[in-house]
Amino acid sequence: MTTATDPVPLAQALIRCASVTPIEAGALTLLEGALVPAGFECHRMTFSEPGFPDVENLYARLGNTGPNLCFAGHTDVVPPGNVDAWTAPPFAGQIRDGVLYGRGAVDMKGEIACFIAAAQRFLAHGGSSLPGSISLLITGDEEGDSVNGTIKLLDWLKARGEVLHACIVGEPSSRHSVGDEIKIGRRGSLNGEIIVEGKQGHAAYPHSADNPVPKLARIIDRLSNLKLDNGTAHFEPSHLVVTVISVPNTASNVIPGQARARFNVRYNDAHDRPRLETRLREACDKAAAEVGARYSLTFSGTGDVFVTKPGPLVETMQAAVQEITGRVPKLSTSGGTSDARFIKDHCPVVELGLLNATIHQVDEHVPIADLETLTRIYERFLALYFARA
Repeated sequence: MTTATDPVPLAQALIRCASVTPIEAGALTLLEGALVPAGFECHRMTFSEPGFPDVENLYARLGNTGPNLCFAGHTDVVPPGNVDAWTAPPFAGQIRDGVLYGRGAVDMKGEIACFIAAAQRFLAHGGSSLPGSISLLITGDEEGDSVNGTIKLLDWLKARGEVLHACIVGEPSSRHSVGDEIKIGRRGSLNGEIIVEGKQGHAAYPHSADNPVPKLARIIDRLSNLKLDNGTAHFEPSHLVVTVISVPNTASNVIPGQARARFNVRYNDAHDRPRLETRLREACDKAAAEVGARYSLTFSGTGDVFVTKPGPLVETMQAAVQEITGRVPKLSTSGGTSDARFIKDHCPVVELGLLNATIHQVDEHVPIADLETLTRIYERFLALYFARA
């Protein structure tokens, strides 16, 4: 690579590390090589949990006073899929017509490269006397189980007595142009599974069996038509989507002995998980009673709802985007989940990154011009943040 102030060579080098989750593939070693010469103290940690793959992680910090501004990201990527469908090799970091192609170009090796380049520029322009610290929290399992990554890094920091005062997560948040949206929160995600018990039998003798399928259908129909709320100040209305319906047989002349359905709820800050679970269980109880269904309902979740309300962090990022792009960014809470769901318990957090149009797709790519724009936004944010510290 040329200099650490140019995000493009670093983004290319990261893409060339085939770090499909949870494999490190040299990506964290590459980042250490860029950060240590700039004065960052780097810590490499491998976390373990029975039943899950080990995951390597990196925490790097420059400075030992507050405020500690953290950039959080991940070097792991999803698999490339059908390699033959790519017009450029997924791990080659190829540039064609001013566009960088490769798995992780926007999710999110590009953002990591932009932040490191921005930090280097900021330090080179007098930020070496910054009143605080800059840190990076980089995991290798955001695209996987999210068990041995960010959440354990945060626990490690807390045990050391280190405090994060604000955090930028580099997820690809932009929709049409870089910086047009800032994520200030995320909806909660709740999964549910319904199992209705019946009695298996021959389809020609339904009176000798107990068909669970129509009973399950009644329950999921009621759930699907349940109006959870009308939306809130920062969130769109919550919704429930049935995603799986299954029975343990494929024969058309057999009444199954059991029927299952799975659903997902994306919920806003009108709810918390315990109260939402109670409401859904009550709805299931009522529908099951109407048809005499014997059923069970279990829940699992991937993150609770949160919002970072407009304040110093959000306003500083808005100002940085507007100064660089001339646009006032929209404050958004749409989309799926991210590691911000863990970080919000430790400090205020926002998400700002590249365009999300090609994430997880064949030919994932980013224009070189977008990498430069995002680097300038991050650099301006650093200057504004520490000027107000």
